[in-house]
Amino acid sequence: MSSDNELIGLVDLPGDERDALAGTIARDGLAVFAAAEVDQLPEETVLVVAHSRAVAAQDWPALCRRLPTLVVSDDRQDSELFSAVDAGLVDYVVDPLRHGHLLRRMIRRVIEINRLAREQEHDRRRLGELNEHLETHLAMLRLDQQAGGQIQRKLLPPTPNYSGNVRCDYWLAPSLYLSGDFLDFLHFDERFTLFYFADVSGHGASSAFVTVLLKYLFNRWQSEWDGRDPKAIGPSWLSALNRELLDTGIGKHATLFVGVIDREQRYLHYSLGSQFPMPMLVSGDGLVALEGEGMPVGLFPDVEYPSLGCHLPDDFRLWLCSDGILECLPGDTLDERLEVLGQRAACCESLMDLTASLALGERVEGNGVAEDEANGDELPDDLTIMMLSGFGDDKA
Repeated sequence: MSSDNELIGLVDLPGDERDALAGTIARDGLAVFAAAEVDQLPEETVLVVAHSRAVAAQDWPALCRRLPTLVVSDDRQDSELFSAVDAGLVDYVVDPLRHGHLLRRMIRRVIEINRLAREQEHDRRRLGELNEHLETHLAMLRLDQQAGGQIQRKLLPPTPNYSGNVRCDYWLAPSLYLSGDFLDFLHFDERFTLFYFADVSGHGASSAFVTVLLKYLFNRWQSEWDGRDPKAIGPSWLSALNRELLDTGIGKHATLFVGVIDREQRYLHYSLGSQFPMPMLVSGDGLVALEGEGMPVGLFPDVEYPSLGCHLPDDFRLWLCSDGILECLPGDTLDERLEVLGQRAACCESLMDLTASLALGERVEGNGVAEDEANGDELPDDLTIMMLSGFGDDKA
């Protein structure tokens, strides 16, 4: 707003000198209203120019509390200068008729400062309202994510879980309330056990929605399988899922490992889409990383996924970890962290042993899904560990 539209109140004794002072202030388009007392000024007054002969020094503080005030005087009185400082006046001008240009310049500067202060106060109040609005929406979003997290947990299999003489244990720690990591372990029949391990790109709600799609699709495909040609299940399921993710157009992809355990032949048929780190098979002969590679699922059309397999020892542990585990291991390079992971997987005989060896603080709570909402610490990425073991257990 231009200062020409702002009303300047002049408080001075009536007479030619007041008229002359009003005329001096009114030059350059400033609007002036002259009055003998402050109470006579209009409400729209934005600044007061008070002459020392009309307003005593002891009244300056009260005037300053009402409006920005500039005092003028015909001569310099040092005692008045001290009073002006103590009162908080915006300025003090001696001989205003002689220094009219300076007076008008000071008035315009005060008007501009006052305008900016009003805008700043308006912005501060508006920002406060927006912050309150944002906090309300964040609280609602937090409640929604907590509810979504509970639903997502219900979609996970129980742990530990058994399929014949093969046992599944897992531990999942979402970086937020919802996770982009997901897994499942299914007892198909008296011969076959199906499982998959997935890490959807990103984390949070959008990635969690993809895990729900995974759960639905794999359940549907499992129900349609006739139990024949187990080595083709992994590649065909990954190819179908690749098409599904591309067709949705949501821009999400995933790394996956799909396995079919033939408990009768003690053989693992598997396929994978860019699984990292690679699953680690531990037995009495030591640790080996499973072989194979495949493209991420949901990035490129017409991808063919490999059909792979390996024999399972009589007493084995198969470790699958999402890449979030690498953030919790010592080492300056990726190779160093992978080496540490292999060493720990080789010597840990239970899932709890491995989780306890990670730098997770209060997140370590045994098997299942870690709950640490009260702790408030966030992992840089979702972290999931799955351990399949057999055939030493005879549990059905």
